[in-house]
Amino acid sequence: MTTFSLRPARESESSQIRELIHSVGINPLGLDWRRFVVAVNDRDEMIGCGQLKPHGKDILELASLAVYPEHRGTGVARAIIEHLLVNSPRPLFLTCRSSLGVLYEKFGFVSVPYEEMPRYFQRISRLANLFFKFAAINEHLLVMKLQ
Repeated sequence: MTTFSLRPARESESSQIRELIHSVGINPLGLDWRRFVVAVNDRDEMIGCGQLKPHGKDILELASLAVYPEHRGTGVARAIIEHLLVNSPRPLFLTCRSSLGVLYEKFGFVSVPYEEMPRYFQRISRLANLFFKFAAINEHLLVMKLQ
């Protein structure tokens, strides 16, 4: 069993955060270490991360959730999500591959129809879905919201 704790990220971890996000293949834009919470093992080594990312002044996104493969399935992602949700304003959005939607439904997120998405997420949705189609990936981008 993995023993870990959560804390705010440190500036010295900014490159490690970028590397982890890149390695798991999620959106590498808007990675400001000051918004991140990190999960660390008993040696204070980062094993996972996540952030609340603003898009303008009215839209906030649960984003950049990543855990190193050897620590997946141990509750790290769940702990990061729960920590970030505690004091986050609502509504709170997130984007994910359609196959991951069921994970976020457990936290109360619901899928948002395209017509009801803020413009930022409509643009991202169109671009991501074109990429999935071009890359022959049998998924689509899911935009979800927590009220």
